[in-house]
Amino acid sequence: TNHLMAISGLHITMLAGLAFSLTYALWRRSERLTLALPARKAATLVGALFALAYALMAGFSIPTQRTLYMLTVFAVALWLGRNVSIARVLAYALLVVVLLDPWAVLAAGFWLSFGAVAVISYAIAGRLRSPHWLREAVTTQWAVTLGLMPLLLFMFQQVSIISPLANALAIPVVSLIVVPLTLLGSVVPLDWILLLAYKVADWCMLALEWMAGSSLSVWQQQAPPFWALLLAVAGVLWLLLPRGLPLRWLGVVAVLPMFLVQVPRPAHGAMRVVVLDVGQGLAVVVSTQHHTLLYDTGARYSSQSDSGSRVIVPYLRAAGIGHLDGLLVSHDDIDHSGGTESILSQIEVRQFLSSLPQKNPLTHSQHHTRCQIGQSWQWDGVKFDMLFPQADSYQKSGVKDNDRSCVLRISSRFGRVLIPGDIERRSENDLLSSEYALQSDVLIAPHHGSKTSSSQSFVEEVNPRAVVFTSGYLNRFGHPHPTVLQRYENVGSRVYRSDRDGAVIIDFAAESAIEITRWRQYARRYWHQDFTDDAPFAR
Repeated sequence: TNHLMAISGLHITMLAGLAFSLTYALWRRSERLTLALPARKAATLVGALFALAYALMAGFSIPTQRTLYMLTVFAVALWLGRNVSIARVLAYALLVVVLLDPWAVLAAGFWLSFGAVAVISYAIAGRLRSPHWLREAVTTQWAVTLGLMPLLLFMFQQVSIISPLANALAIPVVSLIVVPLTLLGSVVPLDWILLLAYKVADWCMLALEWMAGSSLSVWQQQAPPFWALLLAVAGVLWLLLPRGLPLRWLGVVAVLPMFLVQVPRPAHGAMRVVVLDVGQGLAVVVSTQHHTLLYDTGARYSSQSDSGSRVIVPYLRAAGIGHLDGLLVSHDDIDHSGGTESILSQIEVRQFLSSLPQKNPLTHSQHHTRCQIGQSWQWDGVKFDMLFPQADSYQKSGVKDNDRSCVLRISSRFGRVLIPGDIERRSENDLLSSEYALQSDVLIAPHHGSKTSSSQSFVEEVNPRAVVFTSGYLNRFGHPHPTVLQRYENVGSRVYRSDRDGAVIIDFAAESAIEITRWRQYARRYWHQDFTDDAPFAR
């Protein structure tokens, strides 16, 4: 749901309120205690302490901090007998969070947590009369859904359509049943309390999974530009103005650019090659006017995380790419095929080529074809040629996976790129003796710049104007090897490295030059070091 990232804040408020009510009810019954300290002040102190204890137990995340600091400001105001506005309380909490952790602004939870509270207070605070509780709940959910939509589309390129219904179920069940039972079970030595909390949570999750299973549960699209985000935020604020104000419908006009502005595609005969930064691995997205190819899927980091779900799918969504016309997995190494399962499960793939062994379950896809020399196709004036491996290499048990890598040459009228996977010297020699021309404007360095690849003869034959090394920062293999780097520098190649430059974006769209952009230069942070200029180089 839209604001589950702030759900722990709701729990803190509920627990603090419960502690306040119980303390106030019991304290006022004692004349001696009331004379020593007023019941309201005592209840305020106990509620604040309970909030602090729960915040520490919950991990002290940004939503938790926001709630704790807001409650603290309210507690101080109540202790001093002063009234304070919700806007001032939110501002104080924001100030404290940023002072204690300036990098918190880089977390999505920071913007979603403070944004949710801000939009709720904007929509319902300061009204002349209190609405019915049901109307207030509906208004709150409408405000949160609409108010967080621009941020969710900008950050994640998706927004839940069923979140109002899911929130209507999940928030009361979790907040009023699951959390109280869990807290009670943690202090009362009765197992059935925790078992009941688990059962209720399980039933709730089953219902939420059923809702999420619908194909219409989530809206996904390209990442909107920053100016469209600002315009949409202004439109949302205009839409949430009180009823009776004229021209509120103009807010819809301001929100529309978020949905209508499309990511530009290359022209006919042009192409964009994006070498993603997936650490020690490889993932290359090739886009033409109407088609997209993904070469390799990066590494698998753990059983729950891989490059496909963490890097590639978010990039494809942000670029407005809803399906892959082709997926090519060069070979079976985990740093090249690790994200394949995530890609196949989250993105429509129309054609799947690889050199994976038949025993690999990924090859059971109905669209799978083995890559081999001689395969060729053309998309939008851009030609794709498979230069390797030989068809009979699949029957040779002595051939290493690296030397069975699918080698792809992509040619446009503005330049050529060669992607050789992890081939080593043996395969390089086979390519050198083949009938195919290897000279390319851009080369994705074979085997991440390992000293077992990029032989002198191969480097001189390809003679690239630019070479891209895909390697992890401070990787244990020492890629790229200094000797290999020197070979490319000796032939005049401009060197790009994913561990240093981040993603490398190569635009083949002009007759005179190929434009290469380093992401860490394009979206530079103050801690990024500038290594070289990004002036286009002549063909």
